Amino acid sequence: MIPVAILVIWQVLASSNLIPSYRLPSPAGVWLAGVDLYERGVLYQHIAISTQRVLLGFTIGAIVGLALAAVVGLSARASDLFAPTLAAIRAVPSLAWVPLLGLYIGLNEDSKVALVAIGAFFPVYTTVASALRHVDAHLVELGRSYGYSGTALLSLVQLPAVVPAVISSLRLALAQAWLFLVAGELLGASLGLGFLLVDSQQNGRIDRLFLTIILLGVLGKLTDTAVGLLERFLLKRWGS
Repeated sequence: MIPVAILVIWQVLASSNLIPSYRLPSPAGVWLAGVDLYERGVLYQHIAISTQRVLLGFTIGAIVGLALAAVVGLSARASDLFAPTLAAIRAVPSLAWVPLLGLYIGLNEDSKVALVAIGAFFPVYTTVASALRHVDAHLVELGRSYGYSGTALLSLVQLPAVVPAVISSLRLALAQAWLFLVAGELLGASLGLGFLLVDSQQNGRIDRLFLTIILLGVLGKLTDTAVGLLERFLLKRWGS
């Protein structure tokens, strides 16, 4: 209902001429801009390359985040060693990483995926490490009484206890991955939705600008839905 209401209000505002067309295109105009890019064969390229960058970076960042979260969340010594430094690095804005990655990796695909991985890493690491620190001690002792320790204790007792936190962290990481993707594509890209945003602004194509924002929202929702399916699987597998 809300998307329909937004569309109706948008159409009313665009038709009333209260806002000039060069500032607010009509829904039909945005649709036609998308059709034009599709017919020229470039819309799919922008969507595909951005999605690829997000999925690769998200996967790398989430895996590294989960691994480091397990170390820091289960070891007070590792927490004292790593946590303060990682907290400081986490505060660095996304755009600040772009010139550094460009210097060491180059403004290429690797730097964009690395930037997305950085964005995805911190929500996973922070959320899961905190959750592991607060796993019920009685539950851990029960697992140890059954002879579990090390990796077995982690996989059979501690991780199942923090499944909701893991899913929450993955959702946050995915949203952060899209944000960092746009930051990476704003500088030094010739394809992708971030590039399309800049190109549309520079050429005064407000219709394409709106189209790109809508596409980012739709893709973000679709990937979030995919994580929701993973949540159902994990809860069925470990939630009980």
